[in-house]
Amino acid sequence: MAHVQRFDHIGITVADLESATAFFVGLGLEVEGTGSVEGEFVETVCGIPGAKCEIAMLRPPGEGSRLELSSFVTPDHIPGSPAPMANEIGLRNVSFEVGDLQAAVDAVAADGYGLIGGIGEYENSVRMAYVRGPEGIIVSLFEQIA
Repeated sequence: MAHVQRFDHIGITVADLESATAFFVGLGLEVEGTGSVEGEFVETVCGIPGAKCEIAMLRPPGEGSRLELSSFVTPDHIPGSPAPMANEIGLRNVSFEVGDLQAAVDAVAADGYGLIGGIGEYENSVRMAYVRGPEGIIVSLFEQIA
């Protein structure tokens, strides 16, 4: 019996919720809602007594899975690797299809976020690049070309 009914969202914990939200909005996601959670529910789910966090839920235009950005108010953040690479164990990347890869790369570069490597092409069907987003998040941007 399959337990999963649908893919809902990916959650990423960040220190600076405002700048992380602005980055993803700049790529074209839309803010679906913001808020904060604290109390028994979040303490139970996270297993962190005294947990309180601010949340921004973002969604792609049209339909699709959402991206939840969370920033803990309490307890203090625990820093992760400042510049993780694709082979580091854990969340590898968040991937988005874009209409014009070069334009998307140029747009994030204008905000100070650069390529990890370069723009690659796979079998004349897709072009893709990894961008180092806010707080070291690896963001995969790809464009269908076939």
